[in-house]
Amino acid sequence: MQQKILLLTALESELTASRAPSGIEVVFTGVGKINAASIATEAILRLRPDLVITFGTVGKINPAAHGLLDIAKVIQRDMLAMPLAERGVTPLSDEPAAYFSGFGDAVCGTGDSFVTARDEWLAASGVDVVDMELFAIAHACHRYAVPWRAYKYITDDANDDSHQDWTANVHLGETLFWDRLSKDYAGLQFVPRA
Repeated sequence: MQQKILLLTALESELTASRAPSGIEVVFTGVGKINAASIATEAILRLRPDLVITFGTVGKINPAAHGLLDIAKVIQRDMLAMPLAERGVTPLSDEPAAYFSGFGDAVCGTGDSFVTARDEWLAASGVDVVDMELFAIAHACHRYAVPWRAYKYITDDANDDSHQDWTANVHLGETLFWDRLSKDYAGLQFVPRA
C-alpha cells in the first residue's frame, strides 16, 4: 500500500529531516499555533498527503507519563473566552473543541505559552502533556479531511526548570521517534512523490 505521508515538526532541533524514510516529506512549522496552522495548511494543500504525522516535544502534566507518547486527543488550553464559551472552546464556532487521532491514549493541551507552573484545569481536563502546535495541525487536518497521528517526546515537567530541561533534552526523542515510526508503519511502502 502506497501512502503520501507529510511529517510536520516545529523545529530542526527536534528532528533531522535527512533521516526520514523515502516518501515522507518533512516540513518544519515553526513554534506556536499560528505558524503551525499556516504551514500545515499550505503543506496539506500543496502535497495532498494521505496521512499527516507530527512529532515534537512536550512538557509533562501527568506525573505517570514518560518517554515517547502516541497522542489520542488534543485540546486548546489557552482558548479563554469565558463567558462566551467554557475554557478550551472557541466561541461562536462550529469547529470541534477537541480532535482525536484514533491512536494512542495520551491527551495533549496546546497553547501559545510555555508552561512553567501547575494549572489545575489541565489536570482536571485529563491533559497528560502540553505543547504549542498540535491543536492547530489537527484543526488543519480536520478541515481538509486528512487523518493525523502525533508522537510527542517529554522533555520537561512543565515547571520552573522547563526551559533548561527542554534545551538539554530536545534532541533525545528523535531516535525513539524514528524507531517507533519504523515499527508502526513497517508494512507501508514509502515512495517518493511524483
